[in-house]
Amino acid sequence: MIHSTLQHYFGFNQLRQGQEAVIQRILDGHSAAAIFPTGSGKSLCYQLPALLLPNLTLVISPLLALMDDQLAFLHAHNIPAESINSTQTKEETQRIYADIKNGKVKILMVSVERLNNERFRHFLKQIPLSLLVIDEAHCLSEWGHNFRPDYLKLPKYQTLFNIPQVLLLTATATPKVIQDMSEKFGIPSENVITTGFYRSNLDLTILPAEESQKDAILISQCKADPSLPTIVYVTLQKTAETVANRLQAQGINAKAYHAGLDATLRKDLQRRFMNGEIQCMVATIAFGMGIDKSNIRRVIHFDLPKSIEGYSQEIGRAGRDGLPSYCSVIGNQNGLTVLENFIYGDTPDKQNLIAVLEDLQAHSQQWEILPTRLASDCNLRALPFKTLLVYLELRGLIQSQYAYYAEYRFKCLIPDENIVAQFQGERQQFVQQLFDYAPKAKIWRTLDFDGLYQRHHVDRQRVMAALEYFQEKNWIELETKQLTEVYRIEQPNFSIEQEAEALFTLFKDKECSEIHRIHAMINLFESPQCLSHQLAQYFSDQNAPKHCGHCSVCRGHQALLPKSETSIAFDTMPLTTWCQAFILACPTKPSAEALTRFLLGISNPLHTHIKARQLAGFGQLEQVPFQTVRDWVQRTVLKI
Repeated sequence: MIHSTLQHYFGFNQLRQGQEAVIQRILDGHSAAAIFPTGSGKSLCYQLPALLLPNLTLVISPLLALMDDQLAFLHAHNIPAESINSTQTKEETQRIYADIKNGKVKILMVSVERLNNERFRHFLKQIPLSLLVIDEAHCLSEWGHNFRPDYLKLPKYQTLFNIPQVLLLTATATPKVIQDMSEKFGIPSENVITTGFYRSNLDLTILPAEESQKDAILISQCKADPSLPTIVYVTLQKTAETVANRLQAQGINAKAYHAGLDATLRKDLQRRFMNGEIQCMVATIAFGMGIDKSNIRRVIHFDLPKSIEGYSQEIGRAGRDGLPSYCSVIGNQNGLTVLENFIYGDTPDKQNLIAVLEDLQAHSQQWEILPTRLASDCNLRALPFKTLLVYLELRGLIQSQYAYYAEYRFKCLIPDENIVAQFQGERQQFVQQLFDYAPKAKIWRTLDFDGLYQRHHVDRQRVMAALEYFQEKNWIELETKQLTEVYRIEQPNFSIEQEAEALFTLFKDKECSEIHRIHAMINLFESPQCLSHQLAQYFSDQNAPKHCGHCSVCRGHQALLPKSETSIAFDTMPLTTWCQAFILACPTKPSAEALTRFLLGISNPLHTHIKARQLAGFGQLEQVPFQTVRDWVQRTVLKI
């Protein structure tokens, strides 16, 4: 059955290493994890079983671009698959819902954030599901390189939607991350399939370069064979534009690609690159996820990647056809300070944590929050705040219950009395009550759930189902606002000081892990040992050769990345004046870390409130290490 389905839908005669083991475990009714290198066919491990399983396969994917690419592939192979995302019209979404209900869809792809949508969860509860697929599953682990707190809720959603099996997919997971994410779903080690990370066709080169030398080296590499399909990775959007222009001036067919471009333009650029109309794409990491172009011959890092995992993903896009391909890093350490500073900037001050804990303890049984508002009030950036909520759950203080939209509003596309007339008896009475508690302001009606419940004891779920039905019938247009998260308070009498200290320690541990990840990458690039072997070992692949023969170290060139020492004469700058202006603008006395973030230009909600960007000192020391600035602040400003 596996091989006939493979041939019929995908046109392949055989599976790659590891694929059959994963697919067979899924079809035998087990959960599994596939840890395969980039480009090794992880997606087929769910695409094929989805055709043979009885019900819908739900795929959690981290990026819209990745979903688009995979959907295009599935549709090209006549596989009924859909995605639900924020770019769709109301009519498109309703059509997809109807097709799912009618059994016309085998694979549904959504982002993890879509599961925060009360209306979507209500819909999923009505649908029989066979398999939950979690792409980029390393996001489940806080020790992974791009941890996403919402992913930690996925085990609960598996239970909520009664999904019998789970498949985890990732290309970049260290042994610690593999164990962590597998344990979250109870996947035994025998169902974790790892195929190794060594790629014999990838030539790895590290090219040490001062900043002033990088352009010439890049142009020389691209001119060596301008026809080779090439990706040049950069960190910043403006760098992508600048570098692409410089390459174009040298006669190289290059274009810039980054998240700041219009979505339609990005799609067109990607299509043209895939078709060979563009030879060189100069891109941020926004480009590449899901790019299934088999003949990419060069991947050049013009700026350092953010981690070994990121590097592995990005070079993994080269040579998927198995032919020799070339991966080079044009590197120095000049950008490391900025990378490190943003890691330090994401660690909350203890007083910010105390503010959240005080808000929590002010409630006794249930904690309802508007996440954006509370994060802003407590001066926490979005990701650290989401992470904090996860930590509070892991420490047993709260238990996530559900999320809902505080405001439902709708406008009638036909007269409301015509809608009421569609029903009889008790149902008609219920619909009339719904309209009675949705007062009209010009065009839109806003529902008063509390009033409706108190007067008529009408269940919220029934009201939501009715509104969804009205929208399906095209009788109303429905909108939702103010996402509210609801938590049950498990330990109301905790010690705020003790919990703040424990939480602060967790954030500091994560900070150390992130800093360590950056330095592990530098150590890899400067290693005196075979780069291919070192890279494979990082991912616990012990089968790679100790001397690959196709890396710069094996060719006798160990790299030492140049580092420009930043020397700051603090006594020649008006730092005290800058800091005093910030202190006066703050509602409470800022910590040394808060002052440091201001001088480094690391934005947070407080800076928005007090218009810190308009103060003279904002971002003046962005190239100086966080620790250096903080030490100076503690020695001088806070002693005044």
